[in-house]
Amino acid sequence: MGRFVTPMDESSPARKGRKMHQELEWIEKIAPDMVETMVQRFMIMRHIYWSGPIGRRLLAQEMGVTERVLRTETDFLKRQGLITSTKSGMVITEEGKAVIHKLRGLMDQLAGIQRREKRLSEFLGIDRCLIVSGDCDEQVKVIETMGKLVNDTLQTLLPEGRNVIAVMGGTTMARIAARLTPRIAEKRELLFVPARGGVGEAVDIQANSVSAQMALRTGGKHRTLYVPEQLSEKAYAPLMQEPSILEVVQLIRNSNAVIHSIGEAITMAKRRDMSKASIAELKREHAVGEAFGYFFDEEGRVVYKIPRVGLQLEDLANMKSVIAVAGGTSKAKAIVAYMKLAPKQTCLITDEGAAKVILKE
Repeated sequence: MGRFVTPMDESSPARKGRKMHQELEWIEKIAPDMVETMVQRFMIMRHIYWSGPIGRRLLAQEMGVTERVLRTETDFLKRQGLITSTKSGMVITEEGKAVIHKLRGLMDQLAGIQRREKRLSEFLGIDRCLIVSGDCDEQVKVIETMGKLVNDTLQTLLPEGRNVIAVMGGTTMARIAARLTPRIAEKRELLFVPARGGVGEAVDIQANSVSAQMALRTGGKHRTLYVPEQLSEKAYAPLMQEPSILEVVQLIRNSNAVIHSIGEAITMAKRRDMSKASIAELKREHAVGEAFGYFFDEEGRVVYKIPRVGLQLEDLANMKSVIAVAGGTSKAKAIVAYMKLAPKQTCLITDEGAAKVILKE
């Protein structure tokens, strides 16, 4: 959250963050082994949190360290009460979870993630990028960390007073919704609306369900848009004349913030039960990503569009806050392609898996 605060005085979070980072650099010069040990132990704890219960041999393989080194460190963490062993393997304790949460910002600085965030935002041509450690293709719990970051980001970006937040559906968005808290609603009146029509997908990941869940988690309100996921051109026009639908669509298009994910083209086409002919067309056009019902190739060229009621890609230019959430090495191409279409005010929340591929690290 402090990353977005303009440093106005010595007590601002950003100024404190820079001072802490400078102090850490001095500590590293005096005692580099201490810093390395801190980072290594923290990473071990975080891997156990993501993957636990997990055995020592598998954890050593995942982290690229020897079992002997890992044994020394895990024995220390057990003595400190931060991890414990079960029949199924090592798991994190409640105290360990608290340490992970409290030290995350510090460890991210030590790992150089903030520098990578700046490089990534410059490469993609958008205002902000926030990167969480890990790869959600391999560790599902990474998405939980991304969700907490969405929560912090909304607290920072949303102005006081009334806010209308448009929300897309999907599995990632459903998991993000579960991490939101009432803190977002402090001094704010929140109204969550589905960004697009979505009846047709699994109920729990429809935009209607996700926006309702976000409202429930934050203490806000929500509106529902009951229209099919895909419409023929004939059906689309008369629906847009229905007063109840038109009212919600106007709310969506006048919203001041949007939260959405970015999908892989063929995966999303199959999930939406698109015809074999349409999928074949996407492959011919070399589609790599999808967002808001638009499919695009690596150059950001829209090659296919699903007619849907609600937010259109061009509407994003008028949004004050656009938060895109996508991670995992498998999403790297889709992220890069979409960012060629995204408005500059986009904030991308992603993970190291995607960031490293994009930056070719």
